[in-house]
Amino acid sequence: MPSRPISHITAERSYVCVPAHLSVREVTRQMEALHESAALVTEHGVLVGIFTERDATFRVLARGLDADSVAVSAVMTHNPQSIREDHPFGHALHMMYEGGFRHVPVVTRDLRPLGIVTARDALGLDALAFGEELLRREEITVIL
Repeated sequence: MPSRPISHITAERSYVCVPAHLSVREVTRQMEALHESAALVTEHGVLVGIFTERDATFRVLARGLDADSVAVSAVMTHNPQSIREDHPFGHALHMMYEGGFRHVPVVTRDLRPLGIVTARDALGLDALAFGEELLRREEITVIL
């Protein structure tokens, strides 16, 4: 359900979290090992960016950069929008839709990473339940 707290989605799920100085090659190796499409990038334990498979494709490969020598901090998305784990999953879905991205870092109040939610998390029952809820709201709006 979209009203379910994000903590229920990220509970006991691994994610990739790397320091900003790591090479793109090392980060993508870690992403591959965990079958993840994004990595959270930190400095001193605080979220400073996100690096996704799209970044690897368009900011590294397409530009002909050397993945072994380029630090992930040079090609990541800086200061990404994030969400706290006590917010509802529907809020993360709305952020992704409005912002045109597919990953939202989950952080503490002081921006320490706790996990990540993705558009992929919306598949299955959550997507169906969300659609049903929107339909109910539209019906209520028509009645009022």
